[in-house]
Amino acid sequence: MRTDRSFGRKLFLICNFIFLASVSLLCLMPIIHILALSFSSGQAASAGKVILWPVEFTTAAYANVFGKPEYLRAFWVSIQRVLMGTTISMFLTIITAYPLSKDSRQFRLRTYYSWFFVFTILFSGGLIPNYLTVKNLGMLDTIWALVLPGAVTVFNVILLLNFYRSLPKELEESSLLDGAGQFTTLWKIYVPLSLPALATTGLFTMVGHWNSWFDGMIYMNHPENYPLQTFLQTIIIKMDFRFIKPERAELMLKLSDRTSRAAQIFVAAFPILIVYPFLQRFFIKGIVMGSVKE
Repeated sequence: MRTDRSFGRKLFLICNFIFLASVSLLCLMPIIHILALSFSSGQAASAGKVILWPVEFTTAAYANVFGKPEYLRAFWVSIQRVLMGTTISMFLTIITAYPLSKDSRQFRLRTYYSWFFVFTILFSGGLIPNYLTVKNLGMLDTIWALVLPGAVTVFNVILLLNFYRSLPKELEESSLLDGAGQFTTLWKIYVPLSLPALATTGLFTMVGHWNSWFDGMIYMNHPENYPLQTFLQTIIIKMDFRFIKPERAELMLKLSDRTSRAAQIFVAAFPILIVYPFLQRFFIKGIVMGSVKE
């Protein structure tokens, strides 16, 4: 008797499919609604006629968004932040996780360093000490204030060091016997084998940098240095129209606030929606393998 063809099995698969499809639809509906709003006319959006399909299709909201130099400038600041922040963070995460993945016989101070990193998870310096540190280092109003303070994420370090521990120790022993040092072993053996974990932690870091807005508000004194999310927070939530030039006021009158906000939100989320499917295949594998502890 083949259990995979039983009535109970088929019923479970049908119910499972319906449940997962419903959850997926609930996750997609807000994005579809925002996309429909952004392509609808201001009158239709204000009247509440738009649900999941554009009404009185128009691209005026996107023309308004991409016609704003301050929006494009904030977009470029976010691109710089993601590229620099992800690169620096991944480099520091790799060279931190590798020695911590060794046992106490190879790295005697491993336990002390591990507790030091765990301590930073439980207790932080606080907002004012962090601000004073960034200010005294001369990083205010620079991209470094957005990149360096959170460059090492302890959660990602723990995830990666557990992944390193799951790799066969014979690989390192063979490499050392062939004359390679620890640095060569790390970059030529461990890093290529840990691509799923690196893709996972890289995605975490990338999304974190892209969505972060509070540090931009704290460390940037001039609005022209705001990253995109901080700029959107000032425009959309606080409704601060200082950034809207008088010559664009007539165009703003033709648009609804809802369509303009929807277009800006969708443009801000679009890069992550593009990147995620390419990294998704590494995502589950990296999480599962990194969570295994010996």
